[in-house]
Amino acid sequence: MRLGFLVALSVLSVLVAAYAVGVYGFGPGAANLPPAFRENFGRRPLAVAAHIFASAAALLLGPVQFSARVRRRWPAVHRLVGRVYLGAAVPVGGLAGLYLSWFAFGGPVARLGFGCLAVAWLYTAVRGYAAARGRDFAAHRRWMVRNYALTFAAVTLRLYLSLGHVLDLPFDLSYQLISWLCWVPNLVVGEGLARAARGPAADRR
Repeated sequence: MRLGFLVALSVLSVLVAAYAVGVYGFGPGAANLPPAFRENFGRRPLAVAAHIFASAAALLLGPVQFSARVRRRWPAVHRLVGRVYLGAAVPVGGLAGLYLSWFAFGGPVARLGFGCLAVAWLYTAVRGYAAARGRDFAAHRRWMVRNYALTFAAVTLRLYLSLGHVLDLPFDLSYQLISWLCWVPNLVVGEGLARAARGPAADRR
């Protein structure tokens, strides 16, 4: 992964993770959200906290795993971070997100969008873990590219929300669209990157 792209990925991930944890983990939480969001958050505080903290951890840990320097010089660090990412951050964040999707604002369209995101996030993590256990590291890299593309939905979600606010779009409609837009294009890009990584030459890179 090119350095500039990795730096941009890392900066956006840190900013969004810090915002989510600061506002919803230790800050005012849902106090400034619309009433429908406040009610949803207030009724399920444990699931919300689990989703926020675990997903923020996944956002922060992911870019470390794409660093070729870390993999070469400190393979033990790569394995340790991978175990935390795949063994705790994604499973906890994904299962909590799947549970919360049943109550998502925006009706069936948004609920299905966020539910599919959670399922895809968990599925790609399982496939990435299975590939690593089978020592198929080329397949492992491809599945983890797809997985982090879905993790990055936390960033694109907030970018689209901000864009909708700037354009003064109706929130109900825009939120339903964003429940899909925040992750489907990410997965398309991730799939393209994963396919580009096929082959011995790409594996050496």
